[in-house]
Amino acid sequence: MKIEIWSDIACPWCYIGKRRFEQALNQFPHRDALDIVWRSFELNPTAPARLTIPTVELLATKYRMSAEKAQTMMDHMAATGAIDGLEFRFDRSISGNTFDAHRVIHFAATVGQRAAMVERLFAAYFTEGEAMGDHHTLVRLASDIGLDAMAVRDMLSSTAHATDVRNDEARAQQFGVTGVPFFAINERYGISGAQPAAAIVEALTKAWKESASVSN
Repeated sequence: MKIEIWSDIACPWCYIGKRRFEQALNQFPHRDALDIVWRSFELNPTAPARLTIPTVELLATKYRMSAEKAQTMMDHMAATGAIDGLEFRFDRSISGNTFDAHRVIHFAATVGQRAAMVERLFAAYFTEGEAMGDHHTLVRLASDIGLDAMAVRDMLSSTAHATDVRNDEARAQQFGVTGVPFFAINERYGISGAQPAAAIVEALTKAWKESASVSN
C-alpha cells in the first residue's frame, strides 16, 4: 500500500504531522508492507535563499496581525509540538527558500536515506536554527546522516533533482493539494493536516481492508 506525503521543511504542522504519522505506524500491524514516499511542496517558492527578518515579524506581516498576536501563535505552536516530543525554537528560525532542501531529499532517496534526510532537515530548521537555503549548511546536514559531502555539493551546484521537485508539486496540483501536510493513501484516500495518530490509523486500516478485498 502506497503512502505519499506532501510536506515542506519550513512547515511546523508538517513536522508535527510526521511525528503523528510515525505514532500511527507504531500502531498499524502492516507497517512493513507500506511504501512511504515523501513528496516536495514549497509554501513560499518565491522566497529568497535566506531572510533576515525575525519569524515573529514575518508572521505578523503575513497574517496582518500585531507582533504580540504573532508571538502568541508561535508559543501555541511550540506548546503543541512539545506534546509530540518536538522542540520548536522559532527564536532561532532562519526563513528562506526550501527548493534546494527538497532537492537534497530527492538525492538522499537515491541511496535509501530519504526518511533520515527529512528528519534531519526538520530538526535542523525548527530546533537548531539552520538555514535551508544555504548550500554549505545542506551539505553539512547531509553529511550528518552519512551522505557523501562532495556528491551532495556537486548535486547542489547543478540542476539535478530539480525536475523531481517540480514533478512532486505538479502531482500535488493533480490531487488538489493546496496545503500541507497531506497524506495520500493508494491514490484513493486523503488525510489533510496533522491529524491525531488515531485518525491516521483508522484511515490506514480502512484503506488496507479495501485493498485486501480488491486483491482477493
